Amino acid sequence: MKTLAGALLIYFAAGEASGTAPLLTGWLGMVGLVLFLHFGLFHLLALAWQHVGVNAHPLMRAPLCATSLAEFWSARWNTAFNTLAHDLAFRPLARRWGTAGATVSVFLVSGLIHDAVLSLPARGGYGLPTAYFAIQALGVLAERSGFGRRFGLGRGLRGWVFVIACTAAPVFWLFHPLFVRNVILPMLRVIGAN
Repeated sequence: MKTLAGALLIYFAAGEASGTAPLLTGWLGMVGLVLFLHFGLFHLLALAWQHVGVNAHPLMRAPLCATSLAEFWSARWNTAFNTLAHDLAFRPLARRWGTAGATVSVFLVSGLIHDAVLSLPARGGYGLPTAYFAIQALGVLAERSGFGRRFGLGRGLRGWVFVIACTAAPVFWLFHPLFVRNVILPMLRVIGAN
């Protein structure tokens, strides 16, 4: 269902890519791509590998169920990237700078990587993806702080609302309008032309 829903959104967005609401169309296309690839096709591939005996896990593990920002980024969203970031960056940095320093560093590195793959091709919006991931680092530190623990930022309904506020509210910094206009819409126009 996720794969089909993603394909339908891509199909619709590709047909509307030259329409009157380009940012909305671009966002529909991006949501379609994420549903089709990350939640759909990659999940089907994990199931196929499991069927032949390989211990493969889905890339996305119900991120909307996360009740803490740390859980969202470490166990539910793009788990392949998390494994690499944890093994190659977090663990070595934690030994040197402690958990908080390593957390901030890994999020900033993630921001720079996203700037390279989003802002550079878009020829603008530089720094916005890095700022998005800086917000994520601050959010994780806040939920782990004494105040955050007392206020319940890392659990239950308050934790879930905090996750949504931190990840969804600033998402336009991650996938900024220049990226949508200069990368996503041209791609959708090519898809719609075929």
